[in-house]
Amino acid sequence: MSKQLTQVSRNRCFGGWQEVWEHQSTSTQTPMKFGVYLPSKAERANCPVVYFLSGLTCNEQNFITKAAAQHFAEAYGIILVNPDTSPRGTDLPGEHDDWDFGSGAGFYLDATLAPWSEHYRMESYVINELNDLITEHFPVNGKASIMGHSMGGHGALVLGLRHRERFQSISAFAPISAPSLCPWGQKAFSNYLGDDQQTWLAYDAHHLIQQAGITLPILVYQGREDDFYKQKQLLPEALEQAAKDAGYKSLQVRYQDGYDHSFYFISSFIGEHLAFHAKYLSV
Repeated sequence: MSKQLTQVSRNRCFGGWQEVWEHQSTSTQTPMKFGVYLPSKAERANCPVVYFLSGLTCNEQNFITKAAAQHFAEAYGIILVNPDTSPRGTDLPGEHDDWDFGSGAGFYLDATLAPWSEHYRMESYVINELNDLITEHFPVNGKASIMGHSMGGHGALVLGLRHRERFQSISAFAPISAPSLCPWGQKAFSNYLGDDQQTWLAYDAHHLIQQAGITLPILVYQGREDDFYKQKQLLPEALEQAAKDAGYKSLQVRYQDGYDHSFYFISSFIGEHLAFHAKYLSV
């Protein structure tokens, strides 16, 4: 391995390996960690990648330990990559004051306002830097899909739609589907991007889906007992309506009775989401 990457941990898991790596990021100007699950197939052949983006307050560990995804990744021969949700260790003024902004809440965008613009460049990190590291250091075959949860579901939708040439499919659990219309998104966008709400639309899935020239298959699961859904933070109906208005027919939104916003919801349906991606990754 290049000196760019330092291995933090490596554990046998369902016949493959769950690894965590750390490196100094040029995008965020901070150390960054990411998880990689390598199925046993990766020991003899190049494999497709699914990127998983986690939600508010999470780091690279939440998905690894709670989603129960490795079993399915081993079965399909898929490499799973899950980065941290924000830069760490910058200690900017106000960075740690709120759980829904700053540390653990990078929103998968490139901030344009100081002081956030120097470090909070998560779009560039995921799309360019992390992708380059995975391509250089791991046995990938050039095919990739993207998925996420909550803020990470927002990230998966937005990055997937903004960079449609990079991905075969997109999926999300309880995503923030219309961030310009909900308190979480408005708070993040005004601080990271400024008060011009037109600039927010570049990171709003319910707007981007209306502009999509390439139609990627998208799968969204939403739990009906999700408190944040009830509080109008997620707004999947806005995404559905925008897709309908635009004639975007490859969006599926499925509502799951009894499920909340937790990783219990994700672990219950992660197999269905990875089967969805495996179909479009041709595995």
